[in-house]
Amino acid sequence: MQPILSFRNVSKRYANGAHALEDITLDIRPGEFVSVIGPSGSGKSTLLRLVNRLIPATSGHVILDGRDMARLRGADLRAQRRKVGMVFQNYNLVHRLSVFQNALHGRLGHLGGLRGLLGLYAEADKRRAFDLLVSLGLGAFCYARAGELSGGQKQRVGIARAIMQDPKILLCDEPIASLDPASAKTIMETLRDETRRRNLACVVNLHQLDVARAYSTRIVGLRQGRLVFDGAPDALDAAALARIYGPGHVPAAAPEEAAHAS
Repeated sequence: MQPILSFRNVSKRYANGAHALEDITLDIRPGEFVSVIGPSGSGKSTLLRLVNRLIPATSGHVILDGRDMARLRGADLRAQRRKVGMVFQNYNLVHRLSVFQNALHGRLGHLGGLRGLLGLYAEADKRRAFDLLVSLGLGAFCYARAGELSGGQKQRVGIARAIMQDPKILLCDEPIASLDPASAKTIMETLRDETRRRNLACVVNLHQLDVARAYSTRIVGLRQGRLVFDGAPDALDAAALARIYGPGHVPAAAPEEAAHAS
């Protein structure tokens, strides 16, 4: 199966000389659920932001669905970005709008300028958004203001919005960092199930090792901007963890996380 996303010798350096990423080569295929782990500052968030060119790579190539992102401009770049659904740690919802309206925002990139400005969504999109929210357990909240929801509910709205884009890949930057263990379990199950159901690729940045092991088909480990592990969850042994976090610095999972991730 051809990769939906490829990094080829990708590096990112900042003006102060800091290396955020160094010579990353990596392929992600449809159907994969890939967790990216590593210490703070290892380059996890930078890796995601390079995909839809929120930030540019210093060198190398980021290839999404067969096209080099660095070569795209204007309408071509906007069309390519529609293939990437983003799920954020802080949800990025419009709190004064309804849950239904927030989910429909996933269709904005598919509308023309005036239709998008006025929010003139097709009836088929409205039906689809409603059905999707129902399937995610949010049917009773469709017309509630997004700001009134719990953190876990807000994150499910964020997932619905991303899915409404019809993406080929989901990028999730610490999607459970602000959630209690029960809500985190619901979010990880939702991401896993939607990835399987729609044959998407999903890349999730995580700090919780037990959660990464429980839900991933594959784990990528970064340390100081370098790729130091890429393999199945059961290959993440003590030696691999020492390469990622350094000897004696492996994060311990809270008992609640381990219990709810199983």
